[in-house]
Amino acid sequence: MPESETFLTSRRDRNAVSLVCRSWYRAEAQTRRELFIGNCYAVSPRRAIDRFRCVRSLVLKGKPRFADFGLVPIGWGAHFSPWASAMAAGYSWLEKICLKRMSVTDDDLSLLALSFPFFKGLTLICCDGFSTAGLAVFAEKCRHLRLLDLIEDYFEEEEYEVVDWISKFPETTTSLETLGFDCLPSAVNFEALEALIARSPALRQLRVNHHVTVDQLRRLMVRAPQLTHLGTGSFRSPEEGEGMEHEAPLVSAFAASRSLVSLSGFREVASQFLPAIYPVCSNITFLNFSFAEITAEELKPVIRHCHNLQNFWVLDTVRDEGLQAVAATCKDLRELRVFPLDATEESEGFVSDVGLTAISEGCRKLQSILYFCQQMTNKAVLTMSKNCQELVVFRLCIMARHLPDHHTGEPMDEGFGAIVMNCKKLTRLAVSGLLTDKAFGYIGKYGKSIRTLSVAFAGNSDMGLRYVLEGCPKLQKLEIRDSPFGDPALLSGIHHYYNMRFLWMSSCKLSHRGCEDVAQRLPRLVVEVIRDRPEAEDEAVEKLYMYRSLVGRRNDAPPFVKIL
Repeated sequence: MPESETFLTSRRDRNAVSLVCRSWYRAEAQTRRELFIGNCYAVSPRRAIDRFRCVRSLVLKGKPRFADFGLVPIGWGAHFSPWASAMAAGYSWLEKICLKRMSVTDDDLSLLALSFPFFKGLTLICCDGFSTAGLAVFAEKCRHLRLLDLIEDYFEEEEYEVVDWISKFPETTTSLETLGFDCLPSAVNFEALEALIARSPALRQLRVNHHVTVDQLRRLMVRAPQLTHLGTGSFRSPEEGEGMEHEAPLVSAFAASRSLVSLSGFREVASQFLPAIYPVCSNITFLNFSFAEITAEELKPVIRHCHNLQNFWVLDTVRDEGLQAVAATCKDLRELRVFPLDATEESEGFVSDVGLTAISEGCRKLQSILYFCQQMTNKAVLTMSKNCQELVVFRLCIMARHLPDHHTGEPMDEGFGAIVMNCKKLTRLAVSGLLTDKAFGYIGKYGKSIRTLSVAFAGNSDMGLRYVLEGCPKLQKLEIRDSPFGDPALLSGIHHYYNMRFLWMSSCKLSHRGCEDVAQRLPRLVVEVIRDRPEAEDEAVEKLYMYRSLVGRRNDAPPFVKIL
């Protein structure tokens, strides 16, 4: 094996190397330390462990991304238990696990804690099934833990079932570097948390939940002035009228936190406390206001200090005026996410083409954007395509269905066409609004680097999807909802499905016969038909999920999932 192979870090490069010959295949497997599995059903735990025996870090993903929007029924699957059991027997040196959209039980967490003596890091993203009881065992048994990060997880325990898990950490000096529990709905033992922070000198990242008040936050910051990433919790006083006495100490705490580069949290924010963060704004590169219902007038005094900001997440309550302030100050911005306060189709929507145009003119280094709105124009999207040609991710979500250019009344074809024509580095694209097959023709012709495509409420015939499937050779992930694509469109991708990670289609015009045809012609592809009701036996397919797998159909499918 060439010496250079041991220095390859990209999983795509390592995959390519493993295909050269059998000796390189074996050598790559023996030297792989980090394993990424994008679909827990694509390979069996036993097969993964047998091939990669020296893995120290695992990333494992479960449910389709549309589970985040409630489109995947509860109980669909993605159970971590088979993986936990297999790893406990085969990966004694495992140090780090990251799970996304997996169902994790308290027993799984206990097994991890008891099976890996040198375990250092656990990240759970959009996971469910576990409780504070599992966290308590995990915190108590993992003596070398450096990272515990809970991100947008779902807890369903009653108040009387909540366990004081924070107090279970070792009473000696810990190795904690990252602790995040901002998604936890229950309060934690603050005294135990404060003591834990005090005996964790290596702690750099801390995100607390909404039960932590600004005064408690100040006390934590005093204990850990070395923090680089801080999630603030609620950022308000527990009682009205108590704010004044906490403002000055909070300002002092932020002024002393000279290492901060990332701020998030700000749930139930009280505007009188926002000036407290001014001392650190000039150093901040990531600012997350996506839970803060603030106005443009409240944002402006903050953002004018953020000259080095590179990543900014915010609610649309700042309106176009707030985005104009961002564009005027944040010249180094690389990522922008604008989330809706109200994500329904009937919502008013507070940002528009005006805000998008301002960002494209002021933030020309932009590489990634997610933008929810209710009205848009081709001109605004065209302007962004010309000004921000370094874009890698462009996700424009027009929330109401089939909305045209709100100035001209024309489809949004030319705007999205300009994006794929001018942004040569684009790998992820989300389209919405009134789109005809012409837009998909542009994507198929110019989107040669696109790996992930999301389509909502768009298209007018099967040709639109055919353009994409025949024209985008690097397409890996395709998500479609509420669009008019039927069996002919589905069958047009037969040549490409083995090269894709998955295809999701819901509320389209598919039939069982068309899905069965794909399953018969591609036997190594798992074709799942998902019904919202187990008793539904309609010819029309409500939801289709197709993915490649080395092990064939799974054995834990619930009654509402039919594998063809």
